[in-house]
Amino acid sequence: MQRLALVMLLGLSASAQTSTPDAPSAAPAAITQVLARWDAEADKDLKAVVVRQRGRIIAERYYNGEAPATLHDVRSAGKSITSLLVGAALDRKCIRSLTDPLERYVTEAKGRPSGTISLDQILTMRSGLQADDRDPESPGHEDRLDASPDPFQFALSLPVLPGRDHRYVYNSATAYLAGLAVEGATGRSLEAFAAEALFKPLGITRWHWAKDAAGHAKGQGNLSLTARDFSSIGQLVLNRGTYESRRILSASWIEESLRPRVAIGIWDPYADHYGYFWYSKTHAARGEPVQVSFASGNGGNKIYVVPSRDLVVAITSSAYGQARGQRRSEAILKALLEAIPSKEPR
Repeated sequence: MQRLALVMLLGLSASAQTSTPDAPSAAPAAITQVLARWDAEADKDLKAVVVRQRGRIIAERYYNGEAPATLHDVRSAGKSITSLLVGAALDRKCIRSLTDPLERYVTEAKGRPSGTISLDQILTMRSGLQADDRDPESPGHEDRLDASPDPFQFALSLPVLPGRDHRYVYNSATAYLAGLAVEGATGRSLEAFAAEALFKPLGITRWHWAKDAAGHAKGQGNLSLTARDFSSIGQLVLNRGTYESRRILSASWIEESLRPRVAIGIWDPYADHYGYFWYSKTHAARGEPVQVSFASGNGGNKIYVVPSRDLVVAITSSAYGQARGQRRSEAILKALLEAIPSKEPR
């Protein structure tokens, strides 16, 4: 604990793993060598990498002034956490079915273009709304959503595509609507429900979830967590809804969330498929295919979940708006997959 305090006090530009009850005093040499590759990187926006295997932290490294206690905005990786909260509401029967339309849980959506969209269509980015974050001219672009004096009314009033085309279109507006659905279904704010259903059961006591001008936590992102707590989310997913032997979410919801539903590789070089606000991709490592599910945020913020390695890799980065952040995070993952063999029997 003294060394941890010293690291936090000095704010070292890059620090090796600290000793905690969760982690050994020294990381495996191969992993330490991998993480050290980015110590002297010219771009100073990589912040942390936390590696968990077999349920415990086996390595962590902090860069460019980050410390274990630092809260970091993981941007759109928060969408994947919103998906977990939809599952928590479903587990509690606050949400009846994902085939239900949005207006069942957000009464203000009745009579609006968004009202008849199903929760399944929302969670797979196939809403049919004119919202495309890759097109600055799109009526529902995330910048317009954020700038609106009333994002709640803005999102509910978005027009639909001609013929109500339900192809995959990446956008933040639908994730915002998912957060509103959770609030309407549970009768609680998104952040309050997250505290009760997810964060506190995981032992997460510090976080910050940015709110919009209408006072709603942003279901589309802007959630700040420590890198360790970010990795705890991944451990929950790897364990199919349990954490430290405690059931938090149903295994069926985790399976449904991660199940590849929409092929997106033609648009996204870092993913093959999309599930319920979770991505998946098959990598090659050590001469074999490795299936990876992941949450992804602008700048390279990632939670990688690798069942064949019994592995979670959480990466925080502030390369916001820079393509290098995504490339770097995938490079870190690939290097770790080469360094870490397939899981052995417990």
